[in-house]
Amino acid sequence: MAVKQGFRQSMAWLHTWVGLLPGWILYIVFLFGTAAFFQYEIDAWMRPELPKGTQVSDRALDAADALLRQRGAGAEHWNLSLPNARGGSGLSVSWQMPGEGRRERSPVTLDPQSGRELAVRDTRGGFFLYRFHFDLHYMPVMWARYIVSLAALAMLVAILSGVVTHKKIFTDFFQMRFGKGQRSWLDAHNATGVLALPFHLMITYTGLVTLLFTLMPWAITANYPTRDAFYEAAFPRPEEKEASGTAAATMPLKQLVAAAQQRWDGVSPSYISIEHPGDATAVAQLYPARSDWSGGRREALHLDATAGTVVPLETLPKGGARMTQEVMVDLHTAWFAGYGLRWLYFLSGVGGTAMVATGLALWCVKRRSKLPDPARPHFGFRLVERLNIGFIAGAPGGIAVYFLTNRLLPGAALERAEWEVDSLFIAWGAIFVWTLARPAKRAWVEALGVTAGLFALVPLVNAVVTFGRPADWVFIGFDLVMAMLAAGFGYTAWKVLRHQPKAAPARRQRARLEVVA
Repeated sequence: MAVKQGFRQSMAWLHTWVGLLPGWILYIVFLFGTAAFFQYEIDAWMRPELPKGTQVSDRALDAADALLRQRGAGAEHWNLSLPNARGGSGLSVSWQMPGEGRRERSPVTLDPQSGRELAVRDTRGGFFLYRFHFDLHYMPVMWARYIVSLAALAMLVAILSGVVTHKKIFTDFFQMRFGKGQRSWLDAHNATGVLALPFHLMITYTGLVTLLFTLMPWAITANYPTRDAFYEAAFPRPEEKEASGTAAATMPLKQLVAAAQQRWDGVSPSYISIEHPGDATAVAQLYPARSDWSGGRREALHLDATAGTVVPLETLPKGGARMTQEVMVDLHTAWFAGYGLRWLYFLSGVGGTAMVATGLALWCVKRRSKLPDPARPHFGFRLVERLNIGFIAGAPGGIAVYFLTNRLLPGAALERAEWEVDSLFIAWGAIFVWTLARPAKRAWVEALGVTAGLFALVPLVNAVVTFGRPADWVFIGFDLVMAMLAAGFGYTAWKVLRHQPKAAPARRQRARLEVVA
C-alpha cells in the first residue's frame, strides 16, 4: 500500500511541476489554437469587403488571366489563390518579377463571380492566430517550435500523470462543488480535463507528430546530408529550369483548372503557381482544395503549362510512417471536419484552455492558505500569481483588440496588417503592466473586466463600421461568440469581486503566529 501511495505522490509532484512551468505557453497554445479551428471564418469576418460567394466563374478566371498577362508580363512566376470553401479569401493574383526572388508583388483581389478588382483591407486574419499557436512571434521560428514542442511534451506527461494522481477523477467529475474554495478549483480543473480527455490526448499527441522532426531530427541527419535533401526526396517538385528564351503561349487559367478537376474527380485547385509563364519551359503547379476525407488526400499536380500534359516526377512510394503522419496531421488540424465536428473541436479546445487556466490558478489557491502570511507572499508565489493574471486575462484581451483594430484602423494605413498584430501584443502588455501595480484581487477583477469590455465592444464596433452590409451566418456567429466571451469574462470578474476568503482554522492561525514570533 505504501508503495502505491508513494507512486501516486510522485505522480502528483510530477503533474504539478510539468503543468506549471510550461503552463503559460500551453495556455496560449490552447487559446490561439482553439481560435484557429475557425481561421477561415475569422478571415471572412476580418475582410468584410469580400463577397459571400466562393464559387469561381470562368469570367473571373478570364479576368485574372488578362490581369496577369498585362501587369505580370515578363514575370518569373504567376500565382493564383482561389477562394476557400469556408470563405475568408477572394480570388487573389500576384506575380514575381526577375530579380525579386520569391517576394511577391502586392496581390490583387478579384470578385470570384464578376472578376472586378476589390479594395480589400490588408490583414493576416485568422491565419496569424493559427501560426502563433506553434510559431509564436517576435522570435526565430525554430526557437519558437522548440519551446512549443517541449511544452507539448510536458502537457502529455501532465495529462497522463493527472489521470494517475486523481484516483477518483471520473467520480469527482459528477460532483461539481461551488463556493468551496480550493475544492471548487480542483473540481473545475477535473471537469474541464475529464470532459474532453480523449480530445486533450489526441490534440497533444498529434501536435507533437506535426513537429516530429523538430524534436527528433536524427532520422533525417542519419540518412540525408541536409534537411532540404530529405524534403526534396519526400515531397518532389519539378526541377527548376532556367527560361529557355523561346516564347510559347501559356494555357488559359480556366483550362488549367479544368485539367486539374478532370484528374481530381471534380475537385478544384486552391492554389496555382506558374513558373516562367510565356516561355516554352513553363510549368504549372496546382494544389487541390481540401474539404473532407471522402476522396482521400490528393497530391499536387504538375502540368506543362504550354501543352497541359503531366510532368513526370520521381516519387518515393508512401510508407506506413508517412501515411500515419498525414493522418495525425489531419486529425490535429481538422481540415476535414464539417461544422458540427468543427464546433466539437472548438468547444473541446475551450475546455482545454480552461483546464490549463484552472490548473495554474489552483497552484496559487492551494498554496496561499499554507503561506505564513498570505498578505505578504514570497517572490516565487507573487511571480506565478502575476504571470497567471497577465496570461489568463491579458492574452484574450489582446485578441479582442486585434479584432477591434481590424475595424478601426484606416484601410490605407501603411503596414496595416503588422499594426493589427502589434496591437494585440501592445494591449496584452498594457494589461500585464497595469496589473503588476495593483493588489492581486483588484488585478484579477480589473483585467477580467477590461477583457470582458473589449470583447463586448467587438460586435458593437463591427455593427457601426459595417453598417449596411448584408448579414450572413459567419458575421452573426462571430458576433455571438464575442458576446458569449464578454459574458464569460464579465461573470468571472464579478465572481472574483464577490469572493470572500474563509478564515483559516484557529489551529492554522496559531501556527502562523508562532512562525511570526
